[in-house]
Amino acid sequence: MLGEKVIRMTNIDVLIGARIKGRRIALKISQTKLAEAVGVRFQQVQKYESGANRVSASRLLMIAETLCVPISYFFQGLDATASSDAVVKKSSERPSAPMNALTDTHVSEILALVETLPKEQQMAVLAFLRTLAKTSETESNSA
Repeated sequence: MLGEKVIRMTNIDVLIGARIKGRRIALKISQTKLAEAVGVRFQQVQKYESGANRVSASRLLMIAETLCVPISYFFQGLDATASSDAVVKKSSERPSAPMNALTDTHVSEILALVETLPKEQQMAVLAFLRTLAKTSETESNSA
């Protein structure tokens, strides 16, 4: 551990970053365009999206306005378990599997797109994914 830089981030920072990224991708806005709109460099947007840097309240409000969502959008689905701190070593450790899924570009895009659907269609997508997951599990168990 000596000489190893340790970054301290919370699960909430990672989840908010994933929500920013998912919404930005759904709207087909580049990191550069979002950065220009909120007065930072695109590298800062990358750090926000990865959870490496915390987003201040005022900056989050600017991001929400740019992405056409209420600020509460970034906190939807958070619960008490999301607030526990995660210590992540810079190069050797990664966040747990659910965090990896939320920060994955494809998963973020899927989530953002599903959010645009009416509730009935969201439920149909959920049912489809559950069926697909069961099929995959059955196939892997029989192999």
